[in-house]
Amino acid sequence: MAGGRTCYWLIMSYGMYLSAEGAQVQAKRLEFIANNLANVETPGFKRDVPTFQARFAEAIQQGQATPGSGTNNDVGGGVKLIEVDTDFSGGTLRQTKIPTDFAVNGEGFFQVRTPKGETLLTRAGNFLVNAQGRLITQSGNFAVLDESGSEIKLDGEQPWELLPGGIISQAGQNTAIGLQQPQSLGDLVKVGSNTFRSLGTVTSVPAEERSILQGFLEQSAVSTTSEMMTMIETSRAFEANTRLIQHQDGMLSQLLGRVLTR
Repeated sequence: MAGGRTCYWLIMSYGMYLSAEGAQVQAKRLEFIANNLANVETPGFKRDVPTFQARFAEAIQQGQATPGSGTNNDVGGGVKLIEVDTDFSGGTLRQTKIPTDFAVNGEGFFQVRTPKGETLLTRAGNFLVNAQGRLITQSGNFAVLDESGSEIKLDGEQPWELLPGGIISQAGQNTAIGLQQPQSLGDLVKVGSNTFRSLGTVTSVPAEERSILQGFLEQSAVSTTSEMMTMIETSRAFEANTRLIQHQDGMLSQLLGRVLTR
């Protein structure tokens, strides 16, 4: 009888562990959804897509048992977060008629430099010209670079225009806005301020493929409707796991009470 109680106790405890793992994963998923929704109006924003996977029991993960053994350890271990991907689907282009707003119409990323000298990539083209004539990003005040990797500077007293191919022309000087493309989109890692760091090499977009529109912005690629539906689904999964924890805790309390009264 005591052995039966012990087995039941272990099963219930393991059930609580699985439910807690499930609740934790759903809570993490809600964080990513909330961040996506918070950036629904951020130009050029790319949504985060967390990926989950069923995990083995702890004993198997620790190498103390093997999958398919048929023992008590050969059971599921819940789920875990394995990686967070970025959905690089393009957003729609919105006309703003602001001269310093630019949108990449196709492949490629704008090249910007942080105050610490690191070169990053972004699809957000909502730039501005500061008091020193430097073309910078609105988020982070990063310098926008040309094809040679130099900062783009404009004379505020001279008119300028954007020629086909993303070339800024002012006072007889032509400067091509830096447009880079990584070997693989999987090489890009989010680093904040709506920018990406490439883990691999980047190359310039060929001249015949360069297309930058002035007075336009690429909108966020987040779909409010889709994210809200996912949030409802995730919230329900989180609540189901927490209810299971409460249910199993109540059953364990009852079992402990019966054991102590005998």
